[in-house]
Amino acid sequence: MAVIEECAVGEYVVRVAGPADADGARSVMFDTFYQVMGHGYVADWHRDVIDMQGAYFDDPRQELFVAERAGEIVGTAAVRADGPKSPPHPPWLTERYPSGSTAQIFRVYVRPEHRRNGLARTLVDMACRFIAQAPGYESIYLHTNTAIEGAEPFWRGIGKEVHDGRTDPRYSPAVHFEIPMPVTAHG
Repeated sequence: MAVIEECAVGEYVVRVAGPADADGARSVMFDTFYQVMGHGYVADWHRDVIDMQGAYFDDPRQELFVAERAGEIVGTAAVRADGPKSPPHPPWLTERYPSGSTAQIFRVYVRPEHRRNGLARTLVDMACRFIAQAPGYESIYLHTNTAIEGAEPFWRGIGKEVHDGRTDPRYSPAVHFEIPMPVTAHG
């Protein structure tokens, strides 16, 4: 598989993460859980944050990307070979986006003071290029918490809504999106 290159975005570098980046990435993620989302760490939802080695660095179909400036990790995005779970999401979503053939984009977080620099978009673009090159993926899926400022408009500019969970109180109020699979040079 072709290596995803790093790219410069102004004074930032967006690149594939390695084990040395785990603490910085984890800091961005935990700060987002506590300060932005307000729910803190939830073991059932955030196992990958604790075991980044197993989740991202040891699995060739999963990847973690980071944005850094002057050695500080300020943004993250991740790809996992994992579809949505039911519950908390509707069962038909788990059927439409099965684990294994679905690449789910996770953990797209940028520290508030570094937003509006194109980092989230660059992280997602890099993640999508990785997905297009990885074997076995048929779709790109994600869900977002619309209570986070800017999240819903950001994803609407990238993907196509497949379900608005706010319309059914039986399930999570997340909005679910599919991103078109990028075309690669060899396929």
